[in-house]
Amino acid sequence: MSPTTSNRLTGQFALVTGSSSGIGAAVAVALAAHGAGVVVNYSRDAAGADKVVKIITDAGGQAFAVQADVSQEADVLAMFKQATDRFGTLHIVVANAGIQVDAPLLDMTLAQWQKVIDVNLTGQFLCLREAAREFTKRGPQPDISKALGKIICMSSVHEVIPWAGHVNYATSKGGIMQLMKTSAQELAPHKIRVNSIAPGAIATPINLTARDTPAEEKALLTLIPYNRVGDPADIGNLAAWLASDEADYITGQTIFMDGGMTLYPGFADNG
Repeated sequence: MSPTTSNRLTGQFALVTGSSSGIGAAVAVALAAHGAGVVVNYSRDAAGADKVVKIITDAGGQAFAVQADVSQEADVLAMFKQATDRFGTLHIVVANAGIQVDAPLLDMTLAQWQKVIDVNLTGQFLCLREAAREFTKRGPQPDISKALGKIICMSSVHEVIPWAGHVNYATSKGGIMQLMKTSAQELAPHKIRVNSIAPGAIATPINLTARDTPAEEKALLTLIPYNRVGDPADIGNLAAWLASDEADYITGQTIFMDGGMTLYPGFADNG
């Protein structure tokens, strides 16, 4: 992750949940590279969050780390308070934090189901609600942003592609689709934009076991027409653009960034 320089988001402040590593870290770095001050949220990995903060501040940006478990309402409320106490307000919230706890449906426990739903779906609801509350309380700042606020939900190709053995995860991502769209519909009259990014296979720790041998990576690439695994920076760059005034007329949309995975390449020769 190497920051570039831009003024696309100058004067704005962002909160990125789950940004101590992987996609969240890349999003935080990209937003900062385009001028935003960033709250780097983490649940357990303080060292990772500190590393992301250092990358941003070493490049001349503003950032600080905040611990919070997004599945806990009290933690989310405290996180938003720390963010607004430090920066004064927020203009961008990226609800990125997510986990996998995999098991076949026949073996999945209620605890495994609930943990993923609590973090991936309830956590996004809590962050969207608090973001909208902060944006409406603060009021418009047209010299900084055309929109009152920008919310980006981190979804997945599995909001539309079923995924056997991961019913809790796929269900959470399908729920994010409707959470995003319904929130976008409700908040658009307030000039709050809500969108989702749906990554495909991205080179992060969460999917390392699916690509840690050449054979496994080759098998994974059969699902990706563009024939490469994505880089977290791909998602970061998209998030920075989607949060900018250049994307001001986009709301209620899922943008799939997946190298063509949702083109269902298995049908390419069997149409």
